[in-house]
Amino acid sequence: MEHGTFNNILIMYREGLWEEGNQSYQGEFILLGVADRPRLEMFLFAIILTCYMMTLLGNTTIIVVSRLDPHLHTPMYFFLSNLSFLDLCFTTSLGPQMLVCFWEKKKSISYGGCVAELHISLALGSTECVLLAVMAYDRYAAVCHPLRYTTIMSHSLCFRMAAIAWLFGFSNSLVHTVMTVQLPRYGENRIDHFFCEVPALIKLACVDTSFNEALLVASSAVFLIVPLGLIMVSYSYIVVAVLRIRSAESRQKAFNTCASHLIVVSLFYGTAIFSYVQPASNYSRDQGKLVSLFYTFVVTMLNPLIYTLRNKEVHKALRRLMKIT
Repeated sequence: MEHGTFNNILIMYREGLWEEGNQSYQGEFILLGVADRPRLEMFLFAIILTCYMMTLLGNTTIIVVSRLDPHLHTPMYFFLSNLSFLDLCFTTSLGPQMLVCFWEKKKSISYGGCVAELHISLALGSTECVLLAVMAYDRYAAVCHPLRYTTIMSHSLCFRMAAIAWLFGFSNSLVHTVMTVQLPRYGENRIDHFFCEVPALIKLACVDTSFNEALLVASSAVFLIVPLGLIMVSYSYIVVAVLRIRSAESRQKAFNTCASHLIVVSLFYGTAIFSYVQPASNYSRDQGKLVSLFYTFVVTMLNPLIYTLRNKEVHKALRRLMKIT
């Protein structure tokens, strides 16, 4: 081997760029975000920090109240606690690293950290897609079959449905994580995003990514369109059942039990479909970033507010716990 060639390989190794087969090892990634606009960066830092703190407070409150108050030991609050725990993990998997990148001049993340961020955030997002469909079925059973509700939504069924949601979410993420990290980048490590996300990482590849994009759109259809379709079917039965109720007060009560879930579904699926059900090549630079911030921090912050502000049972549970303490 010539001396010059050996030196080139040594330099590449020291810089953390080593090509092996079809894989590209990266010592670190650079998260560009909005580094070219420092004022916007500081504004986003304040907004995201506020949203993150409110997300922690709101979702933790729902989990604690649902756990401590016996009146809330029902399937609805079991799934709501799962959703709150999921949102806590989701924002925590991205928020701290993003805030550090906003604050520091060096917008870097290690290769392992980027892969972990990609896998965990996608897994939790996929899990939420399935979990929201499960929650819609729970509302269907409560409104359409009130007398058999406790029999239909047994403890074992609730645990199985929640477990399936988590299993499907992490399985989907594992496939995309493996497929994405295997794409050759040949030293390209500048991610034009706030965090490590599949569409943004696909754009770094120096080969044809048509298969990866098709796989992403297909899995997005499975995890977004199919659950959304099931949710719509569930609510079509709910609407029919509610219209058959003669009492206006009873109709309003039945509607209120579903309204919070419908608002959360609209916010989550609307932004997620915009982000993922399109080829990565059409992924708009600014639109993709703003939408990802919205569903990562704003939606997860609003979820506990939506459920608590409209929910009299949670209000009563909070008052009971405050009297005890």
